[in-house]
Amino acid sequence: MADDPQILMEFAFNILYLVFIWFIVASMTLNFSKVSMEDQRTAKLFRLALFLLALGDTGHVGFRVLAYLTGGLETNTTLVGLGALSTAITITFFYMILLEIWRVNFSREKTLFYYLLQGIGVLRLLIMTFPQNEWGNLYPPAGWGLLRNIPLTIIGLFVAFLMLRDGFDKKDSRFKTFGYCISVSYAFYIPVILFVRDFPIIGMLMIPKTVAYMVMAWLAYKHYFGRLITNLHKE
Repeated sequence: MADDPQILMEFAFNILYLVFIWFIVASMTLNFSKVSMEDQRTAKLFRLALFLLALGDTGHVGFRVLAYLTGGLETNTTLVGLGALSTAITITFFYMILLEIWRVNFSREKTLFYYLLQGIGVLRLLIMTFPQNEWGNLYPPAGWGLLRNIPLTIIGLFVAFLMLRDGFDKKDSRFKTFGYCISVSYAFYIPVILFVRDFPIIGMLMIPKTVAYMVMAWLAYKHYFGRLITNLHKE
């Protein structure tokens, strides 16, 4: 692995992130019996969403870590590309599940708009099956990289909007924070989508983007599964 500060920072952060996100998923599973009956449906959805996030990112950032250890990204483009494909699939399902979490939490009906957003997620999955995506390359083709990220951006930003709107309306601070976290993640992710091919250093914005997901994961765990922490303090 090259003695490059940027590479070392990404390498260390990737390992820290994977340990953190799998710890959250494992803790949710071990502590599920502590979840209140009224929260169990939402808690299950959060656990599934975060499991998929962890699974896809194990391929994405995990393969990048492996690539750095075995000669660098440029000599392991297929490995890095397959990692990008894995996270592209799971992050799509992640946002589709977050949409369902919003609906369940606020007792919303499955409207035409709801199905439209879920359909946009399915459309993204279909777009990703085309060979023009060139998943074996280090950087996605400009046109297809943008094309496949437009549906994800639409569903993600609408999920953030819905959580913020209903969070403010119902004075639900948790979902307001989830909405803010999603919005922050996209604020860092959109420049990467648009400019990383020409300015690879912009890829470092994926670190604060990922931190936003880590905050959301911790808050979900703390609220739905955190009663164990309280119980331990009492014993």
